[in-house]
Amino acid sequence: MSVTIRQYRRGGWDVDIRVVTPDGTREIRERKRAPVSSRTAAGRWAEGRERVLFERLMKPVQNIAAKEVLTLQAFAPRFLDGHARANRQKPSGIAAKEMILRVHLVPALGHKKLDAIKNEDVQRLKSALHSKATKTVNNILTVLNVLLKKAVEWEVIERVPCTIRVLPVSKGSTHFYDFDEFERLVTAARATDPRAYLLVLMAGEAGLRLGEMVALTWGDIDLVKRQVCVQRSAWKGQLASPKGGRLRYIPLTTRLAMALRDHRHMRGPLVLYQPDGSPLTEGQVQGYVRRAAQKAGLFNNGPHMLRHTFCSHLAMRGAPARAIQELAGHENLTTTQRYMHLSPAALDGAIRLLERPECVKFRGDILETGDRENAKSNV
Repeated sequence: MSVTIRQYRRGGWDVDIRVVTPDGTREIRERKRAPVSSRTAAGRWAEGRERVLFERLMKPVQNIAAKEVLTLQAFAPRFLDGHARANRQKPSGIAAKEMILRVHLVPALGHKKLDAIKNEDVQRLKSALHSKATKTVNNILTVLNVLLKKAVEWEVIERVPCTIRVLPVSKGSTHFYDFDEFERLVTAARATDPRAYLLVLMAGEAGLRLGEMVALTWGDIDLVKRQVCVQRSAWKGQLASPKGGRLRYIPLTTRLAMALRDHRHMRGPLVLYQPDGSPLTEGQVQGYVRRAAQKAGLFNNGPHMLRHTFCSHLAMRGAPARAIQELAGHENLTTTQRYMHLSPAALDGAIRLLERPECVKFRGDILETGDRENAKSNV
């Protein structure tokens, strides 16, 4: 019997176990990635696997039944319960995985056993999704990839049977309103409905997402300090943490603080309600914003365009990327960098470095010193 442990270059431990019967007639070899982080823990895990393999090897061959591998369709409910729901993922994330499995993966690959999904099957799936947006295709491929990795982790299959590569995503431009257009929208929203006016300001001057506006309560707002604490998001009546999983504090503009003060009511804890007293839904928020945009004669593809406007205006006013990231609640600075090309201060300041007088003087000193040295050598 032997155990070899090797470290992967990107972290983790490869465990190679070889078990032989005392008479040397039969053997089992297993090579796996250890589900632990340290070498010591990998060694203990390998010793346990070695005992299991030896016991399996010493049983009569006829009693060793081949393990039945589940199909993707049979494994899908187990994946949703044991991974998505067990890890308390957001309701919207669980619903997205359910939809991807039901609409795309089960019809295409549901009949295949998990260890029989090959590279060509993945490529056929990509071809069948040719009419879908790149991001949609990548979301589907990501769910398939995670599902197969969980099957390996739970010892349903020995290894991931295929290579899944997502499609390259081009960094497209984001639509936003310029300063004049945004003021037109604010004016139109104010004339449309008090809720529309408040929604436009919360998205365009505080960067709140749709679900964050629906879930906002008066307890989250401090009108004395003029700031709002974003600590929850709503999706189809269910509350969860904001995107990224952490709360953030956003200072209020004077106009938004006044709008909130004027909107103060005693209907309940939420900031936004329908006229009949029931909570505002995501669809109604979209309706308010789109009607205001139509009244202003502007294009609008939903409240998220106002969030793009918020980030774009901050960049155009010269706000640092880190500040925009914190205010918008971007988990990754790469997301914020999409807006930084709009920052004239950053770009103009970089070009001005080429025109600094001290740079020209420094270069001139070098040339002059060189000439003097040559003159001395000639004398």
